[in-house]
Amino acid sequence: MIQDIKPHIYHNEYRKREPKPEDTLLCYDGKEILVRQKDGEISYLTFAEAEAHGENLMEKAIYLFSIESAGESRYFYLVPGFCPDAEGFSKEDINRMRTVGPAELAFAGVTGWQLDRFYRTRKYCSCCGNPLKHSEKERMLFCEACHHTEYPKISPAVIVGIRNGNRLLLTKYAGREYTRYALVAGFNEIGETIEETVRREVMEEVGLRVKNLLYYKSQPWSLSDTILFGFYCDVDGDDAIRLDESELSVGEWVERENIPEYPVGSAEISLTGEMMMQFKRGMDPR
Repeated sequence: MIQDIKPHIYHNEYRKREPKPEDTLLCYDGKEILVRQKDGEISYLTFAEAEAHGENLMEKAIYLFSIESAGESRYFYLVPGFCPDAEGFSKEDINRMRTVGPAELAFAGVTGWQLDRFYRTRKYCSCCGNPLKHSEKERMLFCEACHHTEYPKISPAVIVGIRNGNRLLLTKYAGREYTRYALVAGFNEIGETIEETVRREVMEEVGLRVKNLLYYKSQPWSLSDTILFGFYCDVDGDDAIRLDESELSVGEWVERENIPEYPVGSAEISLTGEMMMQFKRGMDPR
């Protein structure tokens, strides 16, 4: 999946660090990210390359995270957003990171974008309106006036593979550009467990009761500030689908062998794709 970057190691511990000329500066403009592209692979702007496009960049930079391989690649960010027209670079939709390589750079791009949205939308205190300050000890913003604190947004959600013998319930979203088959999914609500989220979302979206909930694995999905929890389960009783058409355009039982293959590489990016392919190949946990 998109976070699987072995043998590289992701280090998200916040530290007060000063950038060096060879360090990476992630640049965003709304939903676009600044990249250099060559032979299907991407790279990012370094501070040495960025010097011609701004003053005192190293002094303004905020440390984001590091990715360790043979050495350590350190990633930084500027607030407010900084995205120059640099020669040899282009601004690409952030969703391109789902299909480009190398994997560790694509993961860095989407993870940085999650932090970009956090910093871009948390400039002022929501309690008293004063400017927020950056903590030097952790990834947190705080208000000196009223002591309110803000942390990056992470929303828990579930992905549910509902089984009915040799069939899996596949859905398609209503009113979205994404037209591939998906699984039932939804966000956790206040006061409920993740298992209760599974049962509620399944009932709300397709009108089914489920049993034998089995946790599969999780995935950070920075494109929507989400941590996803994948579950398989079995339909409990009546298997007639009652579709919530405000959420879904399609909901149908599909035989294992008839589940469409994802394009090469795509299934490995998302938890949804992996769970569908696991069931298709008879490898889903029982």
